[in-house]
Amino acid sequence: MAPSYTETQIPFTVPGVDKPCFTYCKIFGDLKTTKKRPLVAVHGGPGFSHDYLLPIADLADDGETAVVFYDQFGGGRSTHLPEKNGDTSFWVEELFLTEFDNVVRHLGIQDGYSVLGHSWGGMLMGRWASRQPKGLHRLAIADSPASMDLWVEAANYLLAQLPQDIQDKLKKHEDAGTTDSQEYKDAMSLFYDRHVVRVKPMPEIVAAGFQMMDEDPTVYFTMNGPSEFHITGPLKEWTMVDDARKIAVPTLLINGFYDEARDSVVAPWFQRIPKSRWITFPNSSHMPHIEETEKYLEVIREFFYGPFSE
Repeated sequence: MAPSYTETQIPFTVPGVDKPCFTYCKIFGDLKTTKKRPLVAVHGGPGFSHDYLLPIADLADDGETAVVFYDQFGGGRSTHLPEKNGDTSFWVEELFLTEFDNVVRHLGIQDGYSVLGHSWGGMLMGRWASRQPKGLHRLAIADSPASMDLWVEAANYLLAQLPQDIQDKLKKHEDAGTTDSQEYKDAMSLFYDRHVVRVKPMPEIVAAGFQMMDEDPTVYFTMNGPSEFHITGPLKEWTMVDDARKIAVPTLLINGFYDEARDSVVAPWFQRIPKSRWITFPNSSHMPHIEETEKYLEVIREFFYGPFSE
């Protein structure tokens, strides 16, 4: 069992927003007494919440480690701005990098911490690490593409493996702009069952994130689009292929055998980051921390708190 946690709301000043804003944060362990560098876990989406990453909190069960979770701005329990739906000039990568910097500084850990970013969170933290921030010690990029071109290519490959009638329904609604229909969502669920989380029934901590995002899809819809494989937002142009070589800290790369983040989307990270290690979980898709929890915790505990060898 992970130790008890504390919750806080971190004030976040956002240019162009004339109301008080905050980032919700949950901390397992004690940042003041931890003997090891704290770990910050950064969730995916964009627009999801931290809930589905909570198995990682078990790292703090030794009483010497602190694990920090937060809900990114616009999602989860943080400030929402549904009035900004569709505003691609507002929902940009830099907003979330600024928020991350605000979180670590508010918590007083900016001089020494490690990060695990999952999916979009891994993309975001890859960019953060490429700027070589002073306090970053180690980085895990979990189930994240090095570029969205590669992501779309991988998604198209996986979609082609679905039954033809499912493919036809997905294309029909994407062409018609009716991706909010129940038929589209039902067809989409087969892809998610195979390549996002294979545990059945869907764990409550995963379902909670999907429910919150369904209630306010502003960030996900604006930046990404209606689904994991139909990318219509500005993230379609996102890439770290050129900048990955700037990541100087030891980096762990993670994906699952059935992952929508196929080997082809992870490989450029591995090829370019000077100090990197890559592990693929054989019985997992996009959430090996859910699908192979015990092994996952063993791997990341050794990486973050043990000796690193390339």
